[in-house]
Amino acid sequence: MIDNDEILRYDRMVETALRGVVKHAIEEIKEHGLPSDHHFYITFTTDYPGVDIPDYLRDRYPGEMTIVLQYQFTDLEINDERMSVTLSFNNVPEKLTVPLNAITIFADPSVNFALQFQPLGDDMDDDLDEISIDETSIATPSSSSDDGDDDDGKKGEVVSLDQFRKKDD
Repeated sequence: MIDNDEILRYDRMVETALRGVVKHAIEEIKEHGLPSDHHFYITFTTDYPGVDIPDYLRDRYPGEMTIVLQYQFTDLEINDERMSVTLSFNNVPEKLTVPLNAITIFADPSVNFALQFQPLGDDMDDDLDEISIDETSIATPSSSSDDGDDDDGKKGEVVSLDQFRKKDD
């Protein structure tokens, strides 16, 4: 018999869907390249199981590292579990392999879009039990701007998914 607490786990559905956005975006640039000013910042946990980066990078970035996919990257690969890419560090090409579940932030600053995640364990279902949905945020463009930072009048706005979560009394 299915436990009623396991039915309609919207937090799991949202987490899976949002990680799917990251995968799909990377698939798009692998196939078509980056259009116009688009570029990706991808932050990941360096000590996550399956992260394969050179030791000197792991030493330089203990815990977390951000890479930029913009002008100079090669050998971009993506599947349901991980991405790999070759980037240049001090003119030395290095291949990085990052499980998708190790990604903590995915951003495309050209359109003020960002997703923030908690790193997930190997068994996503078990680990999602430990993650509250308010730990996942989405940054989306806002049509009004008071600060005038961007040429097009848009600014990023972080939307907490906690407002949609059922409150326990």
